[in-house]
Amino acid sequence: MALMECHFFSEALGMSTSMNVILPQQTRSQIGMAGKSGADKHPVLFLLHGLSDDHTIWLRRTSIERYASSLGLAVVMPNANRSFYQDMAHGLAYWTFISEELPELARSFFPLAAEREKTFVAGLSMGGYGAMRLGLTYPERFSAAASLSGALDAARLAREWLNPAEAAAMFGPAEGIEGSSRDLFHLLGGLESAAGPKPKLYQCCGTEDFLYADNQRFKEAAQKLGLDYRYEESQGDHNWAYWDAAIQRVLSWLPLG
Repeated sequence: MALMECHFFSEALGMSTSMNVILPQQTRSQIGMAGKSGADKHPVLFLLHGLSDDHTIWLRRTSIERYASSLGLAVVMPNANRSFYQDMAHGLAYWTFISEELPELARSFFPLAAEREKTFVAGLSMGGYGAMRLGLTYPERFSAAASLSGALDAARLAREWLNPAEAAAMFGPAEGIEGSSRDLFHLLGGLESAAGPKPKLYQCCGTEDFLYADNQRFKEAAQKLGLDYRYEESQGDHNWAYWDAAIQRVLSWLPLG
């Protein structure tokens, strides 16, 4: 695969930012890697990082390039800082960046497919929240969304776990989250009755994870609906040993045809 670190200007953020991108490459003689690439534009996975990380972390902590090499899949890994993928109450417009500007820019820079059937999103922890919000908000754009140990209950996290000043900067008043477009439970409930296509959903969490209870609540809500939804759990904590294994399961689950 080809690996690029891309630095570019974001109009939504009003500043320069970065993303790492891996693109499929057809290879025959590369030792230890099976490279695959189709003739058309590449199906793409937007892969989101967690609260304490950046656009480099998936490449540094996992073998995502090796795992994706035989799939003909491009992977776009953007930087969203400590934003919780929000248009922050006191900060930058990361939701606008990640949901509107980034896909358009990435496709203008690289040969990435625009069809819904070839567009996917996944993420861990804070990125699991971002991935699910994208999939539930824009089912007409994303055919699959996956959360790994996702921080899925934003209202509870803003009230009880995040630093109060940081939570206020991200979300504004915590009591304003529930029932809003930032509330995954609210978005999930509206998806079943919505017209149009619905994304495949994947959720996993380790049983020792501090977000396990939140993930159980989301699972219970999702299982009540008639969605194409898969939940998996196994022993594991909120760490890269778990996510390195989990991302391999996500890649095998993606509807790549």
